[in-house]
Amino acid sequence: MAYPARKLDLRKTLFLLPNMITLSSVFCGFDSIRISAGAAGPFADDDFYRASLLLVFALFFDTLDGRVARLTKTQSAFGLQIDSLADVISFGVAPAILVFKWSLYQRPLEGLVASFVFTAAGAVRLARFNVLSMGEKGAPSKPGKYIVGLPVPGAAGILISLVLANHAMGDGLRLTGPKYVWAMIALTIFLSFLMVSTIRFRSFKDLKLNARTFALVAFAVGSSALVSLQTRPAFVLVWLLSCYVVIGLLETALSLSRRAARRGEGPRRSLPPTA
Repeated sequence: MAYPARKLDLRKTLFLLPNMITLSSVFCGFDSIRISAGAAGPFADDDFYRASLLLVFALFFDTLDGRVARLTKTQSAFGLQIDSLADVISFGVAPAILVFKWSLYQRPLEGLVASFVFTAAGAVRLARFNVLSMGEKGAPSKPGKYIVGLPVPGAAGILISLVLANHAMGDGLRLTGPKYVWAMIALTIFLSFLMVSTIRFRSFKDLKLNARTFALVAFAVGSSALVSLQTRPAFVLVWLLSCYVVIGLLETALSLSRRAARRGEGPRRSLPPTA
């Protein structure tokens, strides 16, 4: 007895596409961990460079999967969860192991604590993001103008970009030396704090073609070109991510000062007029 052939459900096929891209990010993070864990000897710097490049590809896939999901209209609660699990591996565990093996190992206890705090903060940040992003029925809600806490890929990107810049400078810059280990520990802990903080960072989901957007793009391109000419192209990523963090801190400081000013003006306005 012949059974009728089932029709291919194109929507279910498209549902797999963003998830396969997410799994590609997981593979990059997994392979980066493998390379970082085995880095030793005279070629260790090359291994750290390769591990960093894999995480750059992971950043690319992480950016791509969300856009593909929105274009194909296949956003789902499953996609939200697997994306966060992928980020824990690729931008929580992998960068922490990378920076520990690259620099923080010189202070075994402090470096281990800083690396773990970075991973733990990334996991907490992603769990909070999932809770805030889910609607009433569990489906992902539309992303807002701001994100609470520094995104985990952004925090990881700063550490990754420093490893890449250090490799590009060769003998001219040795961030792996004992001179900079405490600075790297402090930076790792500071990024961990930013991830779990309530500081709001722009998501850039609301960008429109206007004068403000044009000025922002012009500043990014112009300043990146200047940094590239004055130093090395590898420092451009460090510069852009640092600017992103500074913008978030400045906007938060301005918002707090405005709130304080409004609270100070409130009682004065409520006072009755004097004779």
